[in-house]
Amino acid sequence: MTHDETDALMQDIMQVRSKLKTLSVVLIEHEIKVIEKITDHCIVLNYGKKIAQGTYAQITRDPNVQTAYLGEDE
Repeated sequence: MTHDETDALMQDIMQVRSKLKTLSVVLIEHEIKVIEKITDHCIVLNYGKKIAQGTYAQITRDPNVQTAYLGEDE
């Protein structure tokens, strides 16, 4: 998706969530910016295995997530 398409989709999802408070949305996303803006709760997969779950703030501080996405110090 282009940047504009991603922004439009994010706006649509946020609009629907604001109107339907009990609605759950399952979103598979790789762009951290999108995850930060529209999620309340995240589950992080690495090669199909769950390595973390929690709020955006929690998962971005998780060492397993940092290693999976940034690599390890050598």
